[in-house]
Amino acid sequence: MRTVKEVSDYTGVSVRTLHHYDAIGLLKPAKVTEAGYRLYDDAALQRLQSILLFRQLQFPLKDIKAILDRPDFDPTEALSQQIRLLELQKKHLEELISHARELLQNGVNIMDFQAFDQSELEQYKEEAKERWGATQAYQEYEARATGKQDFGASTQQMMSIFAELGTLRQASPADAAVQEKVAALRQFITDHYYTCTPEILRGLGQMYTGDERFRRNIDRAGGEGTADFAAQAIAFYCDHL
Repeated sequence: MRTVKEVSDYTGVSVRTLHHYDAIGLLKPAKVTEAGYRLYDDAALQRLQSILLFRQLQFPLKDIKAILDRPDFDPTEALSQQIRLLELQKKHLEELISHARELLQNGVNIMDFQAFDQSELEQYKEEAKERWGATQAYQEYEARATGKQDFGASTQQMMSIFAELGTLRQASPADAAVQEKVAALRQFITDHYYTCTPEILRGLGQMYTGDERFRRNIDRAGGEGTADFAAQAIAFYCDHL
């Protein structure tokens, strides 16, 4: 665990910025001590790294939060998109440098604005945003996020479902009681976030074990092994709809 000052020293992000990210729900500390000190774990630092990459690409904070908070957010896929965008940004900067050197060598009266064209970069950036924002699920999520719903309370309620699943993890994933909890989880996601189709639910199940942050939080709620058990139960549920 690192204090906000230690995170600032380690990452170069100012304490004021970290406080702002906490205030808007973009980067919450893993723990706040009784004395009010914010403490950040490795998962928080990983999220901060994603935030900073998106910021380098000039994504608005609102868009970054919506992307990172999506239940089906895939860090690996997002990183691949970020790399491509950074490559395009690098190409654009190299063209600007080359253009500036040409002006220096041949005279500032040369009129050539091609080097300022960012259409390729902007087009790919929009495509990257659409990957996260064009789906009906995302539109539902964003519509609800702009309302008065308390997503912190919703998350706690969803973790209670995983806690209940955890008490059943010695049973078969096909057990009727287990499948009832999976159905309850699907309905909760539909009621509080977006319509949880079987395809989305299956993807979530895979993410619960593939993303270390989700695995850790689910295991914390239901006990070690709950994430794996939930994924198996979800897979069975989707296979038998």
